Amino acid sequence: MSLYKCTPLKSVIALALLFSHTVIADPITESIENALKFGQKDAKFGQIKFDLRYRYENDNSNNPVKKVGNSSTVRLRLGYLSPEFYGLQAYAEYETNQDFGANTNNSLRNGHTEFEIIADPQEHELNQLWLSYQGIADTEIKIGRQRIALGNKRFIGNVGFRQLEQTYDSILITNKSLENTTIKVGYIAKAQTIISTVNSMQVPFINIEYNFKDIGTFTGYSYWIDINSATGGPYNQGSSNQTYGVSFQGKRKLTDDISGLYRLEYAYQKDYADNPTQYEADYYHLMGGISAFNFTAKAGFEQLDGVGSGKTFDTPFATAHAFNGWSDQFLTTPTDGLRDVYTSLETKIEGVKLLGAYHKFTDDTSSINYGDEWNFFIHKKFAKHYWISAKYAYFNGDNGRFDTQNFWLSTGMSF
Repeated sequence: MSLYKCTPLKSVIALALLFSHTVIADPITESIENALKFGQKDAKFGQIKFDLRYRYENDNSNNPVKKVGNSSTVRLRLGYLSPEFYGLQAYAEYETNQDFGANTNNSLRNGHTEFEIIADPQEHELNQLWLSYQGIADTEIKIGRQRIALGNKRFIGNVGFRQLEQTYDSILITNKSLENTTIKVGYIAKAQTIISTVNSMQVPFINIEYNFKDIGTFTGYSYWIDINSATGGPYNQGSSNQTYGVSFQGKRKLTDDISGLYRLEYAYQKDYADNPTQYEADYYHLMGGISAFNFTAKAGFEQLDGVGSGKTFDTPFATAHAFNGWSDQFLTTPTDGLRDVYTSLETKIEGVKLLGAYHKFTDDTSSINYGDEWNFFIHKKFAKHYWISAKYAYFNGDNGRFDTQNFWLSTGMSF
């Protein structure tokens, strides 16, 4: 069946056209904003927040034992943010993801293992419930179920691309009392995953950023991950690790129209807590780029080492979809490690963001070829609340990896 004859695809196009016509009426948008703040521009009674997203996703590989995956879902987040009272503020947020049509996919919760995986199950959950205190100068203390996204989300992220995001039962302390410095110290007791399961763990962490004006940001971090579960998947004792790393990234103006971009990162990891396997592994990420005349070009490589005995450099809480290609072939590191050599080109034309990227994947010595991948993305935002986007990924597999095509079409609104 042709992709363009698919009913969910027609639905999202119709929704997008509706949004594009609706947002022209600014008074309507302003009325919604005002109503969500209970008629008070300063939100003195708090405010309602909601995020609505429709997505159609298609996952089609050459795997002979898997059927094509199709998913059409609507995700809603609905929350209430209280006003601040003597430094205290609270937030509660409900999240639900509902099928919007006849889905044929393995959501990792529906038991349909004959289909390709599209990990957006039909579930509902308490996504966030936290209390914060800002009564200490330059400091915020937040406790409860919350979204945590550190740095570029390579080690601890919220996996925001999926319909149900990842949140953490945790305490997070953010301090900015030192000039140009942000210190984040925290402890995670549980993680609520993208398939709405909850896993217990003990994860103390620290992330320190120092901003060098007009040059870039230096970051040092340490994460101690002790996962209690002995079950399979990324949340298990075999993924318990301690990681220590540093990075430097920035943008330097070269002329009025040209800027240089750069990122250098290294991390060292070893086993921790009840991990049954002793190991040591390294991580590298180098990137250089240039931004000129409304175009941004980047090239770099990211490497996660494999060290034998089935052990690799692991990032179990990463927003992994943002790295190593959008077809998600490498959500877990291959046994022989992973080296991703990539390049990308991005621009914006008449408010439309366009991005293309290419990845070449090998083991950490470049002796085993895993394949390569092309990614394309287009995104348009209407006013400040409405948007539509499309993504495409083509993975050309090698050494037993199957060719795969992925397509996404999404639209939504956020207040």
